[in-house]
Amino acid sequence: MTIQWNEMIVPDARALRASEIRDLLKVAERPEIISFAGGVPDPKLFPLATFNDVYGQLTTDDQAGRRSLQYSISEGLPGLRQWIADDLATMGTTRVIENILITCGAQQGLDMLARLLLEPCREIVLEKPSYLGAMQAFSMRRPTYVGIAMDDEGPVIEELDAAFANGARVAYLSPDFQNPTGRSYSLARRKAVLATARKYGAVILEDAAYCKLAYEGESLPSLLALDETNGDPVEGTVIQLGTFSKTLAPALRIGWITGPRPVIKQLVLMKQAGDLHVSTINQEIALRAATKLFPGHLETLQDAYRAKRDVMLGALEEFMPESVRWSRPEGGMFVWLTLPENINSRELLIDAMEDVKVAFVPGQAFFCDQSGINTARLSFATESEQRIRDGIERLALLIRRKDNQ
Repeated sequence: MTIQWNEMIVPDARALRASEIRDLLKVAERPEIISFAGGVPDPKLFPLATFNDVYGQLTTDDQAGRRSLQYSISEGLPGLRQWIADDLATMGTTRVIENILITCGAQQGLDMLARLLLEPCREIVLEKPSYLGAMQAFSMRRPTYVGIAMDDEGPVIEELDAAFANGARVAYLSPDFQNPTGRSYSLARRKAVLATARKYGAVILEDAAYCKLAYEGESLPSLLALDETNGDPVEGTVIQLGTFSKTLAPALRIGWITGPRPVIKQLVLMKQAGDLHVSTINQEIALRAATKLFPGHLETLQDAYRAKRDVMLGALEEFMPESVRWSRPEGGMFVWLTLPENINSRELLIDAMEDVKVAFVPGQAFFCDQSGINTARLSFATESEQRIRDGIERLALLIRRKDNQ
């Protein structure tokens, strides 16, 4: 008898859909394409010399080398968790290692939190637009998405309040240099968001993946820092996700969750059932590299990405028609385009890749309600400054042509 696989696969798994970005990257890697598509770091900025050094030290130290090749505890290496706790303290957050779980990148953190907090039809609040990878992680739990509008200061509080008043108790938010828009919350809006969540006893999942990539402006406290409970490891409204993928190297797959102790305790059990622990050697390398490199390496990244951002913003100002609007991020890797209403960005992408050899990500993929048809995400992270300028000029000419049709 032939197996009916569609019937064997459970509904939770069937809810998954291919990532529009991952599929696009396969095509955008062609050398003739100027790609603003991938939200990935510039590989030219990876600290190869430091990694060569720390890998060599680890593998020639007999005791440390053997320890790094062994199984480890599910929570993550104590030394690495202590480094993260100390780093959080420099940003005004008091947490101890019992509040921290090491994950296989922030993406695994999203998946674990989805399995911890979501179930079919349970509502989760998302920004419009929001990070596509988070929606992929959440979708397997088949929740109900409640999208809230954003303005220049952050989420519209009236909509957030209404979502919580109607029963939602989980919100996924990105206050710093959000993927995909590059926008950040004002201090007043951060405080209002936290107050609103506390009013209803709601949980905030704070994505802090890009918080270290700040290029200008005032350094503002995270939602986690504002959620201080005198260092109490049990209470709290905010669960924060962090990662080394944007500051050291994505291939390490080192991320973390910082949360109240009851949350971490349950996540540790899930970790034990899932993959036991994150690679011991990768944790050791991340700890040694971060100890050697920070804060100097962060300054190198900030200088490089700031220059690329400035080139992209300058080219947009010079070449784009007046009918196009864009964000002006103070950090991160992304600029968000809003095109004339008569332009569908998915259709534009087809022509852009064929006619002018430029790739970007259509914005509709980032909206939980599939709106945003005339929006697009541009990443300035990986291309050279000259190719950024050339790509924006090409794209602007195509948009002008489309807008006049």
